[in-house]
Amino acid sequence: MKHEENKGGEAETDAGAPPSMESGSASAPDRPHSHAREGVALTILQLPALAAISLYMLILGGVAAVGVVGHHYPPLFLILAVAFFTASFGLMRLFRWAWALTLSAVVLLAAYCFWIFSAQHQGSALVQGLLNLVFFLYLVRVEVREKLR
Repeated sequence: MKHEENKGGEAETDAGAPPSMESGSASAPDRPHSHAREGVALTILQLPALAAISLYMLILGGVAAVGVVGHHYPPLFLILAVAFFTASFGLMRLFRWAWALTLSAVVLLAAYCFWIFSAQHQGSALVQGLLNLVFFLYLVRVEVREKLR
């Protein structure tokens, strides 16, 4: 069978193909939806401090959960643990709601730690409060907010 040409003398193209396929570029991904995953991974790699803050929130959630299990904290602290875990995983996925949850948690923890330092003069509370303050100052940067979805 011969290849049929349309009236203008050009070979027929598939009208349903995406524009990148019509132009003949060979840069199409082999697997479907792989470009979406690579885009998210590249954005997270561009903001390594966001991954560190997510890990910090994960550790805080673990400490709260272990403290409840060991009867050091009241059972209501499990709500905080769930909030910390949720913020951690959502921040890794670059969700804006997770950024807001993390930002509020960091501000409240900084205020609590500074209050503990002023009332009981514990040096560890000052260090954790300053760490939370640094995380807050990083999270409010415009570059960080632009990468969230």
